[in-house]
Amino acid sequence: MPFWTCEQCGAQFPDSDVPPAACLVCEDERQYVNWKGQTWLSREQFAKSHRLVWRDDLGIPGIGVEPGFAIGQRALLVPEADGCVMWDCVPLVTPEAVEYVRSLGGLKAIAISHPHYYGAVADWSEAFGGVPVYLHGDDRGFVTRSHPAIVPWSGDSHRLSDDILLVRTGGHFAGGTILHWRAGAAGQGALLTGDVAMVAMDRRSLSFMYSYPNYIPLNAAAVQRIAHAVAPLTFDRIYGAWWGRNIGSDAKAAFEMSVRRYLATISDQA
Repeated sequence: MPFWTCEQCGAQFPDSDVPPAACLVCEDERQYVNWKGQTWLSREQFAKSHRLVWRDDLGIPGIGVEPGFAIGQRALLVPEADGCVMWDCVPLVTPEAVEYVRSLGGLKAIAISHPHYYGAVADWSEAFGGVPVYLHGDDRGFVTRSHPAIVPWSGDSHRLSDDILLVRTGGHFAGGTILHWRAGAAGQGALLTGDVAMVAMDRRSLSFMYSYPNYIPLNAAAVQRIAHAVAPLTFDRIYGAWWGRNIGSDAKAAFEMSVRRYLATISDQA
């Protein structure tokens, strides 16, 4: 029986003779069902119509799907001596991409910012012997394909290594998570935010939304919580969710400015 991938969000669902009746990720108010209706690709169909590509994205190897698919995020491979940590995930695995990751030292873990980027986490874990997949437990209700490798961590932070820390910020989702890489940016520190804090098109600022496609902003308390979680972290660079959507330097100042600007903009005081 095939595994099924939602064409709108890229979430993978369990194997079955027929596709699921609906996608719980797309039916949530933060996402949307395709205007043409709910559609699916089997894992085999997906592999025939799309491919994975990889390249450097501001000093970190990344993997993305071509032609563009679903939300269009790319995964990042944070390198460490004992293997890479995949940050966020793509909805497809190919033998060529697995060999590429092996050439970088293999995969030791997967960590995800929020449910829109779960993708094919189970397939990626299995390709590397069942490596753990770290998802915050507050969002466990959005897991579309259960798997024993999934680790629903709890609390406000979870350390993967001396240099890699997962931090729950909330915001976009209750379990919204960022990754702090202390060794990133040549030792000045890097923050991988997905779109929990979205790098804007100017690549000098960020914004904060409950739903991007449906234009639902976050309230002040949620943004202040994100700012509070980020405040103790040292970083000079921010990586967003898509190719090239990064802030290359002075990123902490950009983050702090963006929080102030956002809070001032939504304030009821002129």
